[in-house]
Amino acid sequence: MPRFAANLTLLFTEMPFMERFAAAKSAGFDAVEYLFPYAYDKDALAQVLKTQGLVQVLHNLPAGDWDAGDRGIACDPDRRDEFRSGVSKAIEYATVLNCPQVNCLAGKLPQGVSHSAAHATLVENLTYAAAQLKAANLRLLIEPINHFDIPGFFLTTTAQAAKILDEVGSDNLYIQYDIYHAQRMEGELGSTLEKMLSRIGHIQLADNPGRNEPGTGEINYAWLFKHIDAIGYTGWIGCEYKPKTSTQQGLGWRTALTQ
Repeated sequence: MPRFAANLTLLFTEMPFMERFAAAKSAGFDAVEYLFPYAYDKDALAQVLKTQGLVQVLHNLPAGDWDAGDRGIACDPDRRDEFRSGVSKAIEYATVLNCPQVNCLAGKLPQGVSHSAAHATLVENLTYAAAQLKAANLRLLIEPINHFDIPGFFLTTTAQAAKILDEVGSDNLYIQYDIYHAQRMEGELGSTLEKMLSRIGHIQLADNPGRNEPGTGEINYAWLFKHIDAIGYTGWIGCEYKPKTSTQQGLGWRTALTQ
């Protein structure tokens, strides 16, 4: 049976962030992930993880000014220094939180920057980040995101991500495979997961349309969960979805779809 991690950015949002850890544990989760830890004291986060007996499996590199519309800065040639500073900050947090991997959001193609320049910048930044994280015994992930939800996002397909992995050539750089984004961009979920398994460091889920919990849309999660087990994926699956009602009311899918 797959192991599920609660994404505290999207789940249990009816309560303050620091209270969501206890809510996740009470709901039966043993692991958590979330977008960014940087607004909170890292020692306070480590303490709440310890108190609740939770494992943190993922957070993102700093991604610019989220409220202003940034969705990552890794492909922006003018923000290399900001990116490198963010790598150092992410390592500090991940080390204290015992979080084994950090995701890099490529960002949207900057206005006036060519695709080739953005690609070269992304590869350069990932090469730097992978080396820094490897020295700290951490893994780096990159995540394809659909261009319907985030128009202009630079990294949109699994194939594009795989080519970037080849170009960077680091043994601690992996793909974060988000089932929802992959369904919107390319489909072929089962075969892609099997084909790319050795290159996938983390999986996330949501159904489509709506990005709600599994069982609310078109994806056959009952089959997909069995397939993920069958191909030998042993990592966590992050539950990065928007509950249709409340988080607690929508958690029945974990039993209904994993029998």
